[in-house]
Amino acid sequence: MASDAVINPAVKFLAVSAEFDGQRIDNFLVRELKGVPKSKIYNIIRRGEVRVNKARVKPDTKLVEGDTVRIPPVRLADRPAESRVSGDLADKIRSSVLYEDAGLLIIDKPSGLAVHGGSGVSLGLIESLRQVFPEHRSMELVHRLDRDTSGCVMVAKKRSVLKQLHEMLKSKKGVEKRYLAAVAGSWPTRKVQVNAPLQKNVLQSGERMVRVELEGKRALTEYSVIAREGGVSLVEARPITGRTHQIRAHCLHAGHPILGDEKYGDDNANLAAKQRGLRRLFLHAHSLAFALDGRHISVQAPLPTELKEFLEKSGISL
Repeated sequence: MASDAVINPAVKFLAVSAEFDGQRIDNFLVRELKGVPKSKIYNIIRRGEVRVNKARVKPDTKLVEGDTVRIPPVRLADRPAESRVSGDLADKIRSSVLYEDAGLLIIDKPSGLAVHGGSGVSLGLIESLRQVFPEHRSMELVHRLDRDTSGCVMVAKKRSVLKQLHEMLKSKKGVEKRYLAAVAGSWPTRKVQVNAPLQKNVLQSGERMVRVELEGKRALTEYSVIAREGGVSLVEARPITGRTHQIRAHCLHAGHPILGDEKYGDDNANLAAKQRGLRRLFLHAHSLAFALDGRHISVQAPLPTELKEFLEKSGISL
């Protein structure tokens, strides 16, 4: 069912509290204008309808505590009703909580669930979490995982926690992420890292990919071999930098693409893996470790059953 809607029927002036000091104006508006597409938000910023202290801004303008933000009325014609989380998905999300405290939630995201809605996805992990835990509707993603990647995702309940973790991730210190990946072929034990710059590319189809290119951004992934058998290697990947599709592109560059990867994989290897029962990308965010407010937090997401079964059929036992 669809209906016309006006978000913010009158011009609104908001004072920026300490909680949102340092947040980008576009992300601030996403929070304030629930359900408004990002394209619409960027449009009202570009037209100068959004002001901070009476001045025009750009989407990446950082807010400062005490700023006054002018938010105009936003009309959405034929706005679709919000998609609702199914009972099964709600139960799955509740049972996937790996860690929780007053400011942070760590979820074992299932493969196939996008971390946020958009690009044809009406309901992602963050939208689902806000429905399942309505007392924490202001929660935000700390980082992202590809839709087909499973495993640990951090979600901040408090702006202060979000800022701390973002600073740690930006500095490339303090947050240790480890992934498990099954790749084609026999990964050499001596190959302990891939240090290759990555450049984002948009194909004619509109699909986004990254490629190793000299003019790309620095990207470094450390690897260790866990097991090798039957033309399959199980490796642990530790991304030092955090580029889009980094592990997937680096595995391809190393000559050992991840199995089940339809974007960066090898068709023949994927077909052979499918015959052994693999129906998804074999990339799993296995663990997170970091210190926050004087506490050491270490979390592991168990390898999903379907990935364990594929390894067993490949002759690899953990």
